[in-house]
Amino acid sequence: MQKLKVLFEDNHIIVVEKKPNIPSQADKTGDEDMLTMVKQYIKETYNKPGNVYLGLVHRLDRPVGGIMIFAKTSKAASRLSNQVREKVFKKKYLAVVDGKISQKQGTLEDYLYKDERNNTSKVVHKDKKNAKLAKLDYQVLKYNEVKDLSLLEINLHTGRHHQIRVQLANFGHSIFGDQKYGTRGKGKQIALWAYQLTIVHPITKEEMVFEDLPEPVGTWCILNNKS
Repeated sequence: MQKLKVLFEDNHIIVVEKKPNIPSQADKTGDEDMLTMVKQYIKETYNKPGNVYLGLVHRLDRPVGGIMIFAKTSKAASRLSNQVREKVFKKKYLAVVDGKISQKQGTLEDYLYKDERNNTSKVVHKDKKNAKLAKLDYQVLKYNEVKDLSLLEINLHTGRHHQIRVQLANFGHSIFGDQKYGTRGKGKQIALWAYQLTIVHPITKEEMVFEDLPEPVGTWCILNNKS
Protein backbone atom coordinates (compact mmCIF):
# COMPACT_ATOMS: atom_id res chain seq x y z
CA MET A 1 0.00 0.00 0.00
CA GLN A 2 1.21 3.51 -0.85
CA LYS A 3 2.14 5.79 2.05
CA LEU A 4 -0.74 8.14 2.78
CA LYS A 5 -0.12 11.89 2.98
CA VAL A 6 -2.44 13.21 5.72
CA LEU A 7 -3.02 16.98 5.68
CA PHE A 8 -5.38 17.15 8.67
CA GLU A 9 -7.15 14.73 10.97
CA ASP A 10 -9.35 14.85 14.05
CA ASN A 11 -12.10 12.62 15.46
CA HIS A 12 -14.58 13.70 12.78
CA ILE A 13 -12.75 14.22 9.47
CA ILE A 14 -9.55 13.28 7.69
CA VAL A 15 -8.06 15.31 4.82
CA VAL A 16 -5.55 13.59 2.55
CA GLU A 17 -3.72 13.96 -0.74
CA LYS A 18 -4.89 11.74 -3.58
CA LYS A 19 -2.09 10.83 -5.93
CA PRO A 20 -2.95 10.83 -9.65
CA ASN A 21 -4.28 7.58 -11.16
CA ILE A 22 -5.70 6.23 -7.89
CA PRO A 23 -9.50 5.75 -7.93
CA SER A 24 -11.48 7.65 -5.28
CA GLN A 25 -13.27 4.40 -4.42
CA ALA A 26 -13.10 0.78 -5.54
CA ASP A 27 -13.99 0.17 -9.18
CA LYS A 28 -14.02 -2.74 -11.62
CA THR A 29 -10.24 -2.55 -12.10
CA GLY A 30 -9.64 -3.77 -8.56
CA ASP A 31 -6.78 -1.27 -8.21
CA GLU A 32 -5.86 0.27 -4.87
CA ASP A 33 -8.33 3.08 -4.09
CA MET A 34 -8.40 6.04 -1.70
CA LEU A 35 -11.39 4.93 0.39
CA THR A 36 -9.75 1.58 1.14
CA MET A 37 -6.34 3.17 1.75
CA VAL A 38 -7.69 5.67 4.29
CA LYS A 39 -9.70 2.97 6.06
CA GLN A 40 -6.57 0.85 6.31
CA TYR A 41 -4.57 3.81 7.63
CA ILE A 42 -7.16 4.42 10.40
CA LYS A 43 -7.33 0.72 11.23
CA GLU A 44 -3.55 0.40 11.56
CA THR A 45 -2.88 3.77 13.21
CA TYR A 46 -5.49 3.34 15.93
CA ASN A 47 -5.44 -0.46 16.10
CA LYS A 48 -9.17 -0.64 15.39
CA PRO A 49 -10.76 -4.09 15.20
CA GLY A 50 -13.43 -4.96 12.66
CA ASN A 51 -14.75 -2.65 9.96
CA VAL A 52 -13.81 1.04 10.00
CA TYR A 53 -16.53 3.57 9.15
CA LEU A 54 -15.45 6.12 6.53
CA GLY A 55 -17.81 8.36 4.60
CA LEU A 56 -17.03 9.23 0.98
CA VAL A 57 -18.15 12.87 0.67
CA HIS A 58 -16.86 13.72 -2.83
CA ARG A 59 -14.73 12.26 -5.60
CA LEU A 60 -11.90 13.22 -7.92
CA ASP A 61 -11.52 11.75 -11.40
CA ARG A 62 -9.03 8.90 -11.37
CA PRO A 63 -6.25 10.70 -13.32
CA VAL A 64 -6.57 13.87 -11.21
CA GLY A 65 -4.57 14.46 -8.03
CA GLY A 66 -5.19 16.72 -5.05
CA ILE A 67 -7.10 17.14 -1.82
CA MET A 68 -9.83 14.78 -0.66
CA ILE A 69 -11.77 14.83 2.60
CA PHE A 70 -13.42 11.82 4.23
CA ALA A 71 -15.83 11.71 7.17
CA LYS A 72 -14.96 9.53 10.15
CA THR A 73 -18.52 9.54 11.55
CA SER A 74 -21.95 9.29 9.93
CA LYS A 75 -22.92 12.68 11.43
CA ALA A 76 -19.90 14.36 9.83
CA ALA A 77 -20.65 12.61 6.52
CA SER A 78 -24.25 13.85 6.52
CA ARG A 79 -23.28 17.43 7.33
CA LEU A 80 -20.47 17.55 4.76
CA SER A 81 -22.77 16.09 2.09
CA ASN A 82 -25.23 18.90 2.88
CA GLN A 83 -22.40 21.41 2.41
CA VAL A 84 -21.70 19.92 -1.03
CA ARG A 85 -25.36 20.31 -2.00
CA GLU A 86 -25.59 23.84 -0.59
CA LYS A 87 -22.28 24.89 -2.20
CA VAL A 88 -20.65 25.71 1.14
CA PHE A 89 -18.09 23.04 0.27
CA LYS A 90 -15.70 24.70 -2.23
CA LYS A 91 -12.89 23.27 -4.35
CA LYS A 92 -10.30 25.15 -6.38
CA TYR A 93 -8.09 23.54 -8.98
CA LEU A 94 -4.84 24.25 -10.77
CA ALA A 95 -4.64 23.37 -14.45
CA VAL A 96 -1.90 23.68 -17.05
CA VAL A 97 -3.50 24.32 -20.43
CA ASP A 98 -2.46 24.62 -24.04
CA GLY A 99 -1.78 28.11 -25.38
CA LYS A 100 -1.93 31.68 -24.12
CA ILE A 101 -5.30 32.95 -22.94
CA SER A 102 -5.72 36.60 -23.90
CA GLN A 103 -8.26 37.40 -21.16
CA LYS A 104 -6.51 37.04 -17.79
CA GLN A 105 -9.70 36.02 -16.02
CA GLY A 106 -13.17 35.06 -17.02
CA THR A 107 -16.16 32.77 -16.62
CA LEU A 108 -17.07 29.78 -18.78
CA GLU A 109 -20.73 28.83 -18.92
CA ASP A 110 -21.85 25.87 -21.01
CA TYR A 111 -24.40 23.10 -21.08
CA LEU A 112 -22.95 19.60 -20.79
CA TYR A 113 -24.37 16.26 -21.79
CA LYS A 114 -22.96 13.07 -20.30
CA ASP A 115 -22.65 10.05 -22.60
CA GLU A 116 -22.97 7.15 -20.18
CA ARG A 117 -21.84 4.54 -22.72
CA ASN A 118 -18.49 6.21 -23.41
CA ASN A 119 -18.06 7.85 -19.99
CA THR A 120 -17.51 11.21 -21.67
CA SER A 121 -19.24 14.59 -21.62
CA LYS A 122 -19.63 17.22 -24.32
CA VAL A 123 -20.86 20.78 -24.73
CA VAL A 124 -24.36 20.86 -26.24
CA HIS A 125 -27.23 23.27 -26.84
CA LYS A 126 -29.10 24.10 -23.65
CA ASP A 127 -32.32 22.65 -25.07
CA LYS A 128 -30.87 19.17 -25.50
CA LYS A 129 -32.56 16.64 -23.23
CA ASN A 130 -30.59 15.97 -20.01
CA ALA A 131 -28.19 18.86 -20.68
CA LYS A 132 -26.93 20.44 -17.45
CA LEU A 133 -25.54 23.90 -16.82
CA ALA A 134 -21.79 23.98 -16.10
CA LYS A 135 -20.09 27.12 -14.81
CA LEU A 136 -16.54 27.91 -13.71
CA ASP A 137 -14.29 30.91 -13.20
CA TYR A 138 -10.66 30.90 -14.30
CA GLN A 139 -7.70 33.13 -13.61
CA VAL A 140 -4.39 32.98 -15.49
CA LEU A 141 -1.56 32.76 -12.94
CA LYS A 142 1.41 32.28 -15.28
CA TYR A 143 2.30 31.79 -18.93
CA ASN A 144 5.29 29.82 -20.20
CA GLU A 145 6.21 31.26 -23.59
CA VAL A 146 8.77 28.57 -24.40
CA LYS A 147 6.26 25.75 -23.99
CA ASP A 148 3.18 27.83 -24.88
CA LEU A 149 1.37 26.70 -21.72
CA SER A 150 -0.76 28.64 -19.22
CA LEU A 151 -1.24 27.92 -15.53
CA LEU A 152 -4.82 28.54 -14.40
CA GLU A 153 -6.66 28.65 -11.11
CA ILE A 154 -10.17 27.22 -11.52
CA ASN A 155 -13.10 27.95 -9.23
CA LEU A 156 -16.04 25.60 -9.80
CA HIS A 157 -19.64 26.78 -9.45
CA THR A 158 -21.09 23.42 -10.51
CA GLY A 159 -19.79 19.87 -10.27
CA ARG A 160 -20.54 18.24 -13.61
CA HIS A 161 -18.94 15.10 -15.02
CA HIS A 162 -15.46 15.95 -16.42
CA GLN A 163 -16.55 19.60 -16.29
CA ILE A 164 -13.20 21.40 -16.16
CA ARG A 165 -11.69 19.16 -18.82
CA VAL A 166 -14.60 19.52 -21.25
CA GLN A 167 -15.15 23.26 -20.76
CA LEU A 168 -11.47 24.13 -21.21
CA ALA A 169 -11.21 21.93 -24.31
CA ASN A 170 -14.29 23.63 -25.76
CA PHE A 171 -12.70 26.99 -24.89
CA GLY A 172 -9.75 26.06 -27.13
CA HIS A 173 -7.30 25.55 -24.25
CA SER A 174 -7.41 21.88 -23.35
CA ILE A 175 -5.56 20.58 -20.30
CA PHE A 176 -2.06 19.34 -21.05
CA GLY A 177 -1.93 15.55 -20.81
CA ASP A 178 -5.71 15.04 -20.94
CA GLN A 179 -6.02 11.72 -22.76
CA LYS A 180 -9.76 12.10 -23.46
CA TYR A 181 -10.23 15.74 -24.36
CA GLY A 182 -6.72 17.11 -24.86
CA THR A 183 -4.71 18.13 -27.90
CA ARG A 184 -1.20 18.07 -26.38
CA GLY A 185 0.70 15.86 -23.98
CA LYS A 186 -0.55 12.47 -25.15
CA GLY A 187 0.90 9.84 -22.86
CA LYS A 188 1.67 12.41 -20.14
CA GLN A 189 -0.08 12.80 -16.80
CA ILE A 190 -3.03 15.19 -16.91
CA ALA A 191 -2.06 18.56 -15.40
CA LEU A 192 -5.15 19.05 -13.24
CA TRP A 193 -4.90 19.23 -9.46
CA ALA A 194 -7.47 19.94 -6.72
CA TYR A 195 -5.26 22.24 -4.65
CA GLN A 196 -7.65 24.03 -2.28
CA LEU A 197 -10.63 22.83 -0.26
CA THR A 198 -12.87 25.01 1.93
CA ILE A 199 -15.39 23.55 4.37
CA VAL A 200 -17.19 24.43 7.56
CA HIS A 201 -16.14 21.87 10.15
CA PRO A 202 -19.16 19.58 10.64
CA ILE A 203 -18.95 19.76 14.45
CA THR A 204 -17.08 22.94 15.49
CA LYS A 205 -18.62 25.05 12.66
CA GLU A 206 -15.22 26.66 12.06
CA GLU A 207 -14.39 27.54 8.44
CA MET A 208 -11.35 25.55 7.37
CA VAL A 209 -9.21 26.01 4.26
CA PHE A 210 -6.79 23.30 3.18
CA GLU A 211 -4.15 23.65 0.46
CA ASP A 212 -1.87 21.12 -1.21
CA LEU A 213 0.26 21.75 -4.29
CA PRO A 214 1.59 19.18 -6.75
CA GLU A 215 5.33 18.56 -6.80
CA PRO A 216 6.93 21.07 -9.20
CA VAL A 217 8.20 18.40 -11.60
CA GLY A 218 7.32 17.60 -15.21
CA THR A 219 4.51 19.82 -16.47
CA TRP A 220 4.13 21.26 -12.97
CA CYS A 221 7.60 22.90 -13.27
CA ILE A 222 5.56 25.90 -14.38
CA LEU A 223 4.81 26.48 -10.67
CA ASN A 224 8.42 27.60 -10.23
CA ASN A 225 8.68 29.61 -13.45
CA LYS A 226 8.97 33.33 -12.94
CA SER A 227 6.94 34.13 -16.02
